Amino acid sequence: MRWLWLPMLVLFAVLSIDAVRDGTYWLAAAYAVVGLAVSYWLCPWQGGRTLRHEEVSTMAEEDRPVVVYWRPGCGYCMRLKATLGDLGDKALWVNIWQDDDAAAFVRSVNDGNEVVPTVVIDGEPHTNPDPTDVRERLAARS
Repeated sequence: MRWLWLPMLVLFAVLSIDAVRDGTYWLAAAYAVVGLAVSYWLCPWQGGRTLRHEEVSTMAEEDRPVVVYWRPGCGYCMRLKATLGDLGDKALWVNIWQDDDAAAFVRSVNDGNEVVPTVVIDGEPHTNPDPTDVRERLAARS
C-alpha cells in the first residue's frame, strides 16, 4: 500500500491529458485536483516529519505518555487526529510508512498485522482505541 499513491497519480494524469485532448478543460482540471488530493492522502510523506520509533523508545516514560502509530490514507487515523483536535499536538506521532522499526513494533503488538492507529498509552499498546480515551489521557497531562 505504500506505493499506491504513484499509480493513482499516473491514472489521474492520464485522465486529465485525455480530457484536454477531448477539449473538456473543466474535466481535466477536476481530474487533476482530485488526483493530487488522492495521491497526497495516500503518499507516505503526508503529515510532514514525524518521530521515529527509535527516538520514542529512548525517551523517558514520563516524556511519552501517548504515542500514536499511524499511516497515511488510514481513515481511523484521520478520525483520531480530528477528534483529538489541539490535544493531538501533545501526542507523539510515528508514521509506520516512514519507519520500518515502527511498522515492526506495530506488527509485534497486533499479531503480525499493521493495524493502525496503534496508540501506546503509558507504555500499554491499544489497537484502534476510542478517541475519547486518548483525549482524556492527553487532557490529564495538561
